[in-house]
Amino acid sequence: MLLGSNLQFSRWTFFKHLPTRKFKLTALCQHKFVATLPHFATLTSHQKHQINLYVDTLLQWNKRMNLTAVREVNDVMERHVEDSLAILPPLSDCYRSRCGSSCDKLSLVDVGTGAGLPGVVLAIARPDWDVTLMESMNKRCVFLDHVVGVIGSSNVKIVRGRAENLGQNPCFREQFDIAVARAVAEMRVLVEYCLPLVRVGGLFIAAKGHDPEDEIKKAESAIQKVGASLLQVCSGFEEFMF
Repeated sequence: MLLGSNLQFSRWTFFKHLPTRKFKLTALCQHKFVATLPHFATLTSHQKHQINLYVDTLLQWNKRMNLTAVREVNDVMERHVEDSLAILPPLSDCYRSRCGSSCDKLSLVDVGTGAGLPGVVLAIARPDWDVTLMESMNKRCVFLDHVVGVIGSSNVKIVRGRAENLGQNPCFREQFDIAVARAVAEMRVLVEYCLPLVRVGGLFIAAKGHDPEDEIKKAESAIQKVGASLLQVCSGFEEFMF
């Protein structure tokens, strides 16, 4: 499902320019490399197939539009898919311990999702969650709409817009149990963009690929301003409860 204001783009107008040949799916599930991906290994065969479809579609579209700088299958699996799945264990543990409820049927928003990372991967891994992919760029929204159809996920919707604006919209403000952001912006900016989307008592997870201590220190005033508190930092993930 694709949502967004002033989105003037015909599905057929776009698809008619795609090659008509069927792409040969990369057999990721049978590849020896998968043995080194512990989080991917926990998925069901159907979920692995959905990941196959997602990665294959991502790499094919990446030849025509800049979705990711990672262009090899193994690199996409390790740096994007496995990295996205790695969010789930600390997220689940933190939600159960801090929010006092199960992790079933949660609502999650992926802010600045880009090519659907980590949102699409999380939607595949947790089909019981309602996942919203928030993206401001039209061409990326078109890709997301297409790839969600390819993988057959009914628990995903795409919203075109900027988080700083949508966070002030009553339809989105404080509407999600969890917000995630991966490599989008500096921490103090992410806090102001993402936390307004999270309900009171919910979580915001910021995935960072480097030591976040300096960013956290600079973001302290912004964190206090929105009424959040830092819960933990683990394996490059900073988790906030709002």
